[in-house]
Amino acid sequence: MPFQQKTNTSNNKLRQNLKVTVPLLALLSAFPPLTTDMILPAIPSLAKSWNVSLSAINLNLVFFFVTYGLFLLFYGPISDRFGRRRPLLVGLAVYIVTSLLGAFVSSAPMLIVIRILQAAGAAAGSSISMAMTKDIFAGPEREKILAYIAVIMALAPMLAPVIGGWILLDLSWHWIFFFEAFMGIVGICGVLYFPETLSEVSEAPLSQVMNTYGRLLLNPSYIIMVLVMSISLFPLYGFIASSSAIYINEFGLSEQKYSYFFAFNALAIMIGSFFCLRLTRKISSRYLMTIRFSGIFLGGVLLLLTGKHGPCSFALSMCMVSFSLGLSRPPSNNLVLEQVDGDTGSASSLLIFSYFMLGAVGMWFISLEWPDKIPVLGAIALGCGAMVIIAWTILQKKGVKGIV
Repeated sequence: MPFQQKTNTSNNKLRQNLKVTVPLLALLSAFPPLTTDMILPAIPSLAKSWNVSLSAINLNLVFFFVTYGLFLLFYGPISDRFGRRRPLLVGLAVYIVTSLLGAFVSSAPMLIVIRILQAAGAAAGSSISMAMTKDIFAGPEREKILAYIAVIMALAPMLAPVIGGWILLDLSWHWIFFFEAFMGIVGICGVLYFPETLSEVSEAPLSQVMNTYGRLLLNPSYIIMVLVMSISLFPLYGFIASSSAIYINEFGLSEQKYSYFFAFNALAIMIGSFFCLRLTRKISSRYLMTIRFSGIFLGGVLLLLTGKHGPCSFALSMCMVSFSLGLSRPPSNNLVLEQVDGDTGSASSLLIFSYFMLGAVGMWFISLEWPDKIPVLGAIALGCGAMVIIAWTILQKKGVKGIV
């Protein structure tokens, strides 16, 4: 049987076995948020036990995001050239080994190195799983499967810190890495069960992909929209990096209670996404984006005025930002991709790369030795909100493509 026909037959079998296919694709997509958020409850205690600053410990998050973003640019083209299974198996193997090694680190520099290698492996799961979804499903069926995966993906940042908090309740932080290794083992077993989903590999040289990124960088409307959307995410990444210090150190909450407050913030993003599905039928993306940027600005105002009044006030203020981002996540990505006529795959990869790179900058900035991080986070939200509102107003007046 020819390879292409064999692959099509196996993909038909995967479509018929959704109880296995969908959970595995969702797990592979969720590796980054599960890996970054699960260790958050342990960060303050690690800083104390290793006698280092929170900014030093938080570098593990910064370097994870930087490495993850870089490898996203490469796994997609590599999987097009050599198939999905081989690079995915290599990435998951790297993730499992580095997770096991992470359980034995004894210093902040060692943790940073491990997180860099973890990110290199985790990027394979999230980038290639999306390509596998396209290989297996088509048309309305693919949209339905992507909706299922999106729901599971929204649960990942809610559950990850809760799992980390539960682990810390009875065990040490080392077991967080053992749990992550177990996730990798489950993932690699699933991939071994999966046949190759790509029916025809690309013959284009990898250097051609780099030329595609060069063309995108010379597209001013695309770059401006990428920067606007990326800057609007600054407060969220700042919150991720500072949340454990604020809730545990400033408000005196336990690791478990902190995980619930963090999950509440992730829930706000999910609720915003659900509202988006309802509102897009009645409200244009132009107004949803205006609500997004206004919500970020208002969230910054609330953080500055009421953020220090207690964990509940802080959580509600930050949820204004998170809800606004969730409300406009789909239309924001679509507006960016509207600025290109071709190279959609590379444009999407570069967009996500930009999110993570600028997010890493936000994490680094909030991790500096500020005496009080809440006003700093409020100022970030306020400043970024004002900046993107001004930029958005100018873009609307110039009639940038896709703004209707």
